[in-house]
Amino acid sequence: MEIKRSDFVKSAVYEADYPEPINSIEFAFVGRSNVGKSSLINSLTNRKKIARTSKTPGRTQLINYFIINNETYLVDLPGYGFAKVPKAVKLAWGNTMERYLASKRSKLVFVLLDIRRVPSSEDLEMLEWLDYYDVPYKIIFTKVDKMSNNEKFKQLKDIRKKIEFKNSDVLFYSALSHKGREELSEYLGEALKEYKNHVPPVIDQED
Repeated sequence: MEIKRSDFVKSAVYEADYPEPINSIEFAFVGRSNVGKSSLINSLTNRKKIARTSKTPGRTQLINYFIINNETYLVDLPGYGFAKVPKAVKLAWGNTMERYLASKRSKLVFVLLDIRRVPSSEDLEMLEWLDYYDVPYKIIFTKVDKMSNNEKFKQLKDIRKKIEFKNSDVLFYSALSHKGREELSEYLGEALKEYKNHVPPVIDQED
């Protein structure tokens, strides 16, 4: 899938505020507040500032929708875990995300994990939420440019003590070098095709 156009649509908290579905699966991105989620979206869309980045983790507090090629949405979900904010605010973020996961919108969620870190309790809780709401998801390991291949191999062994996966079942990404951008773009394209092939076309019926 070649991303030729990407535009910010709107921010939302409640389901009533989500943009109208466009008869397509949408792709949501979620992860810890310092995992590089906004940087990945900027890299993927080849837009430097389409998603707001900050040196202060936790700035994404709303659900941000971006339309891609006028055929699907990228959804930037609030970060969790690291941000130094009041507990009440963290709770609100959690409620915002849970409403989205529980919604009936057709979605595939990408869970971003920093390859340098063993998954946290919040990461594991997110995976449990996705299983609970029966939401399909794919893991992306970010910041792969920060480690050598040997370091990466050792770290993946430690990560597997927390979660089960095969290397062929996950994606690896560097927002700095754009390593993995082509693979992720191709994956999005294949997911869109598969969705369209399995969803019956809408037929207008005359009264």
